[in-house]
Amino acid sequence: MYKTKRIAILCLAACFFMSSSMATDYTKYVNPFIGTQTDDTGALSGSTFPGPTMPQGMVQLAPETEQYVTWDPCCGYDYNRDSIFGFTHTHLSGTGCTDLIDISLMPTTKHVTPELLRKGIFALPFKHSQEKAAPGYYMVDLLGGENINVELSATVHAGIHKYTFPEGKEQTVILDLDRMTFRGDAYYTGRRAYQIIQSQIRILDDKTIEGFRVLTGWAKLRKVYFRIEFSRPFESRILMDGGRNAGGSDVVNGRTLRAALRFPNNKKDVLVKVAISPVDNDGARGNMQAEAQSWDFNYYTKAAHDAWEKELSTIDIEGTDNQKTIFYTGLYHVLMQPNTISDVDGRYMDTNFEIKQMPKGQAYHSTFSLWDTFRAAHPLYTLLYPNIAVQFVRDMVLHHETYGYLPIWDLWGQDNYCMIGNHAIPVVADAILSELPGLDVERAYKAMVESSTRTHPNSPFEVWEEYGYMPQNRQNTSVSITMEQAFDDWCVAAIAKKLGKTADYERFIKRSEYYRNLFNPATGFFQPKDDKGNWLEPFDPLSYENPCFVEGNAWQYMWFVPQNPQGLIDLFGGVKPFIKKLDENFTLTETSGEVNGNASGFIGQYAHGNEPSHHTVYLYNFAGQPWRTQELVEQVRSQFYNASPCGYAGNDDCGQMSAWYIFSSLGFYPFNAGSAEYVIGTPLFRHAVLHMPGGKELTINAPRKSDKAIYVKGVKLNGKKITDWKLTHQQLIAGGTLDFTMSEKK
Repeated sequence: MYKTKRIAILCLAACFFMSSSMATDYTKYVNPFIGTQTDDTGALSGSTFPGPTMPQGMVQLAPETEQYVTWDPCCGYDYNRDSIFGFTHTHLSGTGCTDLIDISLMPTTKHVTPELLRKGIFALPFKHSQEKAAPGYYMVDLLGGENINVELSATVHAGIHKYTFPEGKEQTVILDLDRMTFRGDAYYTGRRAYQIIQSQIRILDDKTIEGFRVLTGWAKLRKVYFRIEFSRPFESRILMDGGRNAGGSDVVNGRTLRAALRFPNNKKDVLVKVAISPVDNDGARGNMQAEAQSWDFNYYTKAAHDAWEKELSTIDIEGTDNQKTIFYTGLYHVLMQPNTISDVDGRYMDTNFEIKQMPKGQAYHSTFSLWDTFRAAHPLYTLLYPNIAVQFVRDMVLHHETYGYLPIWDLWGQDNYCMIGNHAIPVVADAILSELPGLDVERAYKAMVESSTRTHPNSPFEVWEEYGYMPQNRQNTSVSITMEQAFDDWCVAAIAKKLGKTADYERFIKRSEYYRNLFNPATGFFQPKDDKGNWLEPFDPLSYENPCFVEGNAWQYMWFVPQNPQGLIDLFGGVKPFIKKLDENFTLTETSGEVNGNASGFIGQYAHGNEPSHHTVYLYNFAGQPWRTQELVEQVRSQFYNASPCGYAGNDDCGQMSAWYIFSSLGFYPFNAGSAEYVIGTPLFRHAVLHMPGGKELTINAPRKSDKAIYVKGVKLNGKKITDWKLTHQQLIAGGTLDFTMSEKK
């Protein structure tokens, strides 16, 4: 979402170099700096952060390179910057809008006065040559004459800091609870104002601090409670609320809180543990006790390494150094979220701001960037991590039961209602059709139906069923919503059919064809109508300023009928005119007015840097030209991904950009992401092994694959020829061997 305008032309070389054999220590292939660099236009390519986190961790601990929070970079870190302003404990990875960035700590050797603390700027320069990152670990030397070494690690609920100060210098740690606002009353992005409502710092003793902050922003209300423990006592402190010095008080309340904690310099190291909770301070205490009792920093880095090693080892690939780095970093970026949003005791705050309890040993999740991740990131979880995928579906259903419908964009347990459609629906459909064990199917189906019939913003279903499309004068972004809602309706129909609910099936399969009602055969585009059935003019298919589309133009939305590609072909009058139009999509380079900032990574009108285009390269399969799909998949893989800090063609959007690469490198892709089916593309590797649930393995062989041999002449699954260029979820999880015959000729 809110994509970058251009990708970098020249990028820094890849940071890590690995062997080209099958992976054995998978974490060594992860370069957390991929996606962190802005290009020469000043636009961020991936909006990822390099700091430590755990798989689905609540804490994402990372440096802040911006003096004040901005909308770009949304993650708070830009590889092009040369100063660090603090280290905060929550971040979003690859999104196009900013939130989180909570509880900032910053070490300094300065003599901190109340006036200096009031200003709140303790930035120090750094160099990338003195910065390192790996899964669960980050290190940087802070320069500027202070020469402080900072090391970071994380558990699921806690951030771990190790500060090594230069000998003989003052040792102070700054705690800043005012990192989420611009100077002024609030930071505005669209209709959301980011503002701290209340916060507190409470000194418990000379080694322990607790507190909280409550703020509104992209998530309409967030509560973040924390407990901080230091490895040794501080000898003095200053507490400030804006310009007010709290004096000798142990507690300060307000909206612009900071603390300066000075330590004796008789030792070089100060270790800091910060546990957080979205529920209360008891939750933060419990999280600390459960996960962060040790003062051995290496214990945490090893635990994080081992956790990531387990998750990444699900896939073995045989490839080049760069290919492995891109691939495993992509898998790392996918698995960072959705995030745990419950405490270790299972408590969480629901959409009504009520504290609820998960069953013992189970976690509740948030950060569902569904407009992006339904396309490939969630199908990847369904295929390779079904035990986690089932939890995500369960949590979406819990969201529905308190909020009234499945999540649109769920953040910190709240729906920020960003984007259109309801793309939890295809995630739930894919899980049900994949027959994941542990699903409450009837409960999930009820949530799907109610989310498709209960009117809410952007989804006036009484209008939808009255007109058979969204009229632009009744609903803004009408064409995009019509296309996406029709797809969601197909997903509901597919589950109704599976469950034998005939009336529901007939209703929703009819609605899934409503996209046809906005196709104008005179122009060959989907166009807006009013509620009288009139085409709205003027209409410019190249324009990004047409209010009937979201983050794209008519060319990019023309192809979004993944539920019925044959129906789309028929609208164009058959295969021949369809291919002609599709070819034009990948060759037409004209523009009209300003190109939307969300569109990047262009091949003609195809924009790989934004999600609506992601399935389009696979459309040639349905028109009898799979060789053209294979060419385009190879072009996208090689042109828009690399192993440098500017390695993505657009925001990674909680792993969707990465998931596209993972699937498309293995040789298949979830074209219709709600169907539990995949279309065949072209493999990148000669050999790969998927370690499937239940101990089964799927071995993918393409022995003749080379840089030039990108064309697939035949595919066999367990010795049986695949003739329709499709694979099902059940076929894949059964394991066996998937063999590709490759050629340099199409």
